[in-house]
Amino acid sequence: MGGYAAYVWTAYGITAVVIGLNVWLAQRRYSKALLAVRTAQPEAEPVRRPTVRKMT
Repeated sequence: MGGYAAYVWTAYGITAVVIGLNVWLAQRRYSKALLAVRTAQPEAEPVRRPTVRKMT
C-alpha cells in the first residue's frame, strides 16, 4: 500500500464502526418507537360489523 496501510486500515475500521453504529441505533430507535406505539394504544375491541341477511 506504499506506506499508507495505517491510514487505509484506519479508514476501513472507522467506516465499519460508523456503519455498525448506524445499524444498531436504527434498530434501537425502531424498537423504542414500536414499544411506544404499542403502549400508547390500549387493546381495541374487535370491530363489530353488521350482519347482512339475505332476502329469500
